[in-house]
Amino acid sequence: MRPALLTLLVLLAPTSALAARGPAVFDAGRTLVVASSSPGNAYFAGASVVETASVAGDLSALGGSVIAAGPVAGDVLLLAGSASARGTVAGDLRALGGTISAESRVTGDAVLLGYSVRATEHIGGSALIAAVDATLVDGAGGPVTVYGNEVELGGTFGGNVRVVATGHVTLDPGTAIAGKLIYESPEPAAIPASASIAGGVEYTNASYLPDAGTSRTLALVSVGFFLFVRILGALILAGLLAGLFPRFAELVVERAYAGRARSVLLTTLLGFGILVATPVLIILLALTFVGLGLALLLGILYALLVLLAFLYAGILLGSSFARRVSGRTIVLWRDGVLGMLALSLIALVPFIGVAVALILAIFTAGALLQLFFRFAFPHDE
Repeated sequence: MRPALLTLLVLLAPTSALAARGPAVFDAGRTLVVASSSPGNAYFAGASVVETASVAGDLSALGGSVIAAGPVAGDVLLLAGSASARGTVAGDLRALGGTISAESRVTGDAVLLGYSVRATEHIGGSALIAAVDATLVDGAGGPVTVYGNEVELGGTFGGNVRVVATGHVTLDPGTAIAGKLIYESPEPAAIPASASIAGGVEYTNASYLPDAGTSRTLALVSVGFFLFVRILGALILAGLLAGLFPRFAELVVERAYAGRARSVLLTTLLGFGILVATPVLIILLALTFVGLGLALLLGILYALLVLLAFLYAGILLGSSFARRVSGRTIVLWRDGVLGMLALSLIALVPFIGVAVALILAIFTAGALLQLFFRFAFPHDE
């Protein structure tokens, strides 16, 4: 927090050589209207700031909406969601915000950064503009650099004009550029016959859409990142379930080891039947107004069962490996992590791997249903 405040203070510090020697004026409020002239530098802040009087030094304003309508003898710094400079600026103009409007003459340089920037009066020095929609319709005395999507230029320019656009570049009729027009865009600029460019035009065809090879690479990277995040999330959840509820995980594992082949087969058929029949039942209930709420509840429970089935399938695989290697019957959190990692890698194998992972998940779903049933309806053996 402290570095941010120091940075803000540095930005607000007066930098103009024309800054007045008089006392500085500080004012802040939710809605601030300044109608008295400032003998020195002026610093204003508020949700809405409107400055209509003259400032003998620098003007710095911070707010949600800032309007600087009075003349300023020094520099102007505006930081706002919506910033408008309507008074003449004898020094430099710097503005950062969402919507920026420079409607008065600027004697010095201008730096305008925002989502939408529109400068309708002449800028005496150099200009740097970066915006999605950038408009400079009365030229500038010095070199101009514009970064944007849609760029519109007009007026008289005393130096070179450089434009980097991802969209269209348009010159207004009668535009005069004493230097070169250097621009990059996906298509040539719309230059009217009445425009004059003394230094010539340098155009670079820059397409910002990826080609087929780049698109294929980006798609592979996106799929790889998605798989990595999915596997990582599954590892974390399986480790948590095995570590927080080890006894329940041991009961699931015992269903696979304690029963005979017939019992394992029946458990698998139970899981398959529930996983297949439940969506059909949900659709039938959703067709009736009375059963819509029950269908929503069953859908939530079904999604939870599928998630737990895949997670405990990984825990089952890891615990089975631990039993065969070390003879340990106690389930640890690392069994869930390692088992889920192995199950995720198996599932990446086309056809066979998917089938193995699906069978394990179906068996686990049947085992979970049996455990939930015995918990909900306990009875003596």
